[in-house]
Amino acid sequence: MGLTSNKVLALAVLAAAALFAATVWLWPRLARRSWRAVLGRAGLLLATQLALFAAVGLAANNYFLFYGSWADLLGREQELGVVVDHSAGGEHVKVVEKRPMDVPGGHHPQVGGQIQKVVISGPKSGIDSPAYVYLPPEYFQPAHARRTFPAAVVLTGYPGTAENLLKGLRYPRTAYEQAKAGRMQPMVLVMLRPTVAPPRDTECVDVPGGPRTETYFAEDLPTAVSRAYRVGGAARNWGFIGNSTGGYCALKIALHHPGRFAAGAGLSAYYKAAEDVTTGDLFRGDAKLRNRADLLWSLDNLPQGRTSFLVTTSRQGEGNLAGTRDFIAKVKAPARVSSITLDSGGHNFGTWNREIPPALVWLSGRLSAA
Repeated sequence: MGLTSNKVLALAVLAAAALFAATVWLWPRLARRSWRAVLGRAGLLLATQLALFAAVGLAANNYFLFYGSWADLLGREQELGVVVDHSAGGEHVKVVEKRPMDVPGGHHPQVGGQIQKVVISGPKSGIDSPAYVYLPPEYFQPAHARRTFPAAVVLTGYPGTAENLLKGLRYPRTAYEQAKAGRMQPMVLVMLRPTVAPPRDTECVDVPGGPRTETYFAEDLPTAVSRAYRVGGAARNWGFIGNSTGGYCALKIALHHPGRFAAGAGLSAYYKAAEDVTTGDLFRGDAKLRNRADLLWSLDNLPQGRTSFLVTTSRQGEGNLAGTRDFIAKVKAPARVSSITLDSGGHNFGTWNREIPPALVWLSGRLSAA
C-alpha cells in the first residue's frame, strides 16, 4: 500500500486507538514496582506515542502531500531513467504512463479525459523534467478531432511534488468539473514542480553557468508540448499558473515573455526571487539579473506587454498582501491585472483550493484555442 493510501492511514489510526485502549486496560496490572512492570509501562507508552505520531504524520502528509511515496519519504530514487532523443527532429515529450480520470465513466478518455505521465526534454536549456499532462475529454472525442486546445503550465511550490497538483490541489478534477459546468473551455494542463534541477531551488531563472530554468519553462516546454499535442503555439494559446514559488514563476515568466504567454496567475505568490541556502548564488553578482528577477522592479523599469495577470492574497493569514497591492498598482496598459483577496486564508492547500476554481475560469477566459 502506498504512503498516501487511505488504507495505510486507517491502519495507523486503528493501531493508535488499539494501543491506547490496551494501555488503559493493562495499566492496573502494570502498577507494580518490578522491573518487568516498569518495562511494560514504558513499552506501552512508547508504542502508543509512536502510533499516534505516525497517524498524525500520515494524515498531515495525505493533506499536504509533502512526500508522494515511501521511496520519496526514505530518500530513495526508484524512477527508471527515460531515454530521450536529442537529435534533430527527436522526440521531446516521452509518454511514460497513461491513467484515466477518477470520475464516473473516467476509464473512457472520451468521458473523463486522461492524465499522462511524461518526460519533457528541453533542447535549448538541456533540462529534462518529469511532468503530468491532463487532456480533457474533448481531446479524444471525434467531434473535436481537428480542434487545437489552449494549454496552461501549472507549477507547485518549492519543494513540492507534481503529485500535489493531482491529489492535494486537484487541478485536473477542477478543470474537468468547471468545463463540464460550462464555466471554462476545455484546456490542456502541463503540471510539474519548479525544481527541474533537484534539489536546487532555481526560482525559475537562468542561472549563469546553468541550469537554464527560465529558458526551459518559457521556450522548451511550450514548444515541445505544442508539437506533441494538439495545442496552439501562439501566446494567446498559453497561460501559466502556480502557487507560492510556482506563483512567482508564473508571474515572472508571463511578465518577461509576453510573446509566449498571454496570462499568468500567481496564487500566494511573492514578487522577488528568494536567495537562501536552497537557491545558492543565483545571479553570480550580476545586478541586472537580480533586478530583473524582482517583479516590482521589472514593472517599473521594463516594457509591459499585452499580458493579463491574476494575483491572490488574503487580508489575514498571508504575508504577501502589501506586495500584491504594489504589484497591482504597478501594472500598466497594455498589460492588465485582476486579483482575488480573501478575508482570511493562510499559505496552504485549503486556501489554494478556494482560489483554483475561479483562477482556472479566469485563465480560460484569457486564452483562445485557435
